[in-house]
Amino acid sequence: MTTDIDIGLARYSDWAFTSSVLVLVGALVLLAIELAYSRSRKVEQRELVTAAGSPPAARTDSTPGVVAERPKRPVDERIGGAGLALAYLGTALLLLCIVLRGLATSRVPWGNMYEFINLTCFCGLVAAAVVLRSGRAGRAGKYRTLWVFVLVPVLILLTVSGRWLYTNAAPVMPALQSYWLPIHVSVVSLGSGVFLVAGVASILFLLKMSPLGDPDRQGALTRIVARLPDAQTLDRIAYRTTIFAFPVFGFGVIFGAIWAEEAWGRYWGWDPKETVSFIAWVIYAAYLHARSTAGWRHKKAAWINVAGFVAMVFNLFFINLVTVGLHSYAGVG
Repeated sequence: MTTDIDIGLARYSDWAFTSSVLVLVGALVLLAIELAYSRSRKVEQRELVTAAGSPPAARTDSTPGVVAERPKRPVDERIGGAGLALAYLGTALLLLCIVLRGLATSRVPWGNMYEFINLTCFCGLVAAAVVLRSGRAGRAGKYRTLWVFVLVPVLILLTVSGRWLYTNAAPVMPALQSYWLPIHVSVVSLGSGVFLVAGVASILFLLKMSPLGDPDRQGALTRIVARLPDAQTLDRIAYRTTIFAFPVFGFGVIFGAIWAEEAWGRYWGWDPKETVSFIAWVIYAAYLHARSTAGWRHKKAAWINVAGFVAMVFNLFFINLVTVGLHSYAGVG
């Protein structure tokens, strides 16, 4: 059975992908500027407080009939707000890329590595938007700084996807023509994208708990770490996102086993992809157990979560692109 490919829609999908990457790069630049600028402003304020002995009193104007101007937002907050808007726009463009690829091929648009990584990155960006949503102005800037560290791995993945793993729009290969494809891959992508946010949060938590988190320590990296939310907040983000992603990814593995029984006549065959996916899931189970165990709740548990994140990255690239197995068809065009 042959499927006609809409070349025009496929081209628009590629343009949406390129636009998404460029917009997300712009978001990263603006958010990084906010991170650096607000850090400098914070240092200046601290120096003023130290020199004066007490913080400057807030100015009030109670003169009758005089309407005081609304104080302007600091420049760094306005830059950060623009960066956050670009992050949302880039996420929407990535979704447009995925939808147009599906319409162009008349199938679910996650039949190869290029499409799978795009979907995983989209899920990670949506997870970040939900977890780091800012309600109050004071909280907004504190949480916006985390977007810098989410966008870095996402842009790395998208660059690898578009530069080395890109596959022309085409019908899905016969081995993947099953109703289990949209179920299995979408669930795994969702779990993997949320695990990305959890891994970033745990890495930042470890930095916050390291000597770099000492406010009396000097250095550029120390000043960046000082701009992050407190360690407890980072640990809570990592834990809550892992709690969500753990069963989702587990169901993805189960759905894959059911699909394997239909395709290959067995539920489990210790294929490299199956094995490493199971190992990653066990590592995350160990993290959740350690997180609730006295003596393991903080740095030790965070290291386990980072190990799970490393296992996911290893599974994504090394297992798919280097090893030989039943999942090697995942496709480099």
